[in-house]
Amino acid sequence: MSGPTSRVLMLLELLQSGGLRSRAELVERLGVDERTVRRYIGHLMDLEIPVESVRGRYGGYRLGRGYRLPPLMLTDDEALAVLLGLVAGERTGLTTAAAAAGDTARAKIRRVLPAALGARLDALLDAVSFSTDPLRGSAPEGEVLLAVADAVQRGRPLAFRYRGADGRRSARTVHPHGLVAHSARWYLTAHDPGIGEDRTFRVDRMVDVRALPGVFVSSAVAEDHLDPVARVLDGIAAAPRGHEVVVRVRGVAEEVRARLPAGLAVVEPVGQESRVTLHAERLDWVPGVLIALDHDFVVERPVDLRERLAELAARLARAAGGPES
Repeated sequence: MSGPTSRVLMLLELLQSGGLRSRAELVERLGVDERTVRRYIGHLMDLEIPVESVRGRYGGYRLGRGYRLPPLMLTDDEALAVLLGLVAGERTGLTTAAAAAGDTARAKIRRVLPAALGARLDALLDAVSFSTDPLRGSAPEGEVLLAVADAVQRGRPLAFRYRGADGRRSARTVHPHGLVAHSARWYLTAHDPGIGEDRTFRVDRMVDVRALPGVFVSSAVAEDHLDPVARVLDGIAAAPRGHEVVVRVRGVAEEVRARLPAGLAVVEPVGQESRVTLHAERLDWVPGVLIALDHDFVVERPVDLRERLAELAARLARAAGGPES
């Protein structure tokens, strides 16, 4: 912390987090001696903040019962973290469909900040540039996102109407497993008892979402241990596109999977090798991905990819020969 005022605010934050804070802990966290801690406690009491002192070997300080601080008492670093988080959420598309919510939230935070700090943060937000355009058009409604999250956490069946990628609409009742944010979109992983299969749903395509009474029981013990992130990434990788690429790689599945971008391919162990399956609209970028694996591989299909690899190998051989070649 940069100065006494900042350390007093940090002391207040530590006390508000609850429980009894020992003098030794406060000395260590604030980086000051015990006498200075007592002086900071005096500053808080001068501000009519009820701090109780507990004597004895296991004594320390705590806030008086029932005391609650007014909201948005932020240090410089906390204010910066909140504002940058709001901006990052908008740029990555992970905010809700209420586009004005981020602007109004920033305005409210800005109003309660000291003028000097507010000016510095405004300068930062005006000066910062992003390498990509903000992602729009796939943000879910706030109420939908909250309802889905609540059903996931409570283990309650979830009913909703859904619009598929082909535009077809359907009514669904599912047992939700996890909520995943990936590549500027929100996904729900769930078991659909009507068809007896697991499914992944785009949350921005869900409407009329409501949790049903009761708590569902997983149909298999193993379902409790499935990773929602892995299920979403495998589902994205398996989505059909123009070309299906199947490659056999000499390497264990864990190593191969770690060298591939998330959500690009499904990797299955086959003995001491791995079978990599990915779908692509175009094949021109696939050779570079396969070479980056740094493992020997054989293309099972398509034939067009083998031809592209042969052409690339010839070009690389000429380049390796130097200017004379």
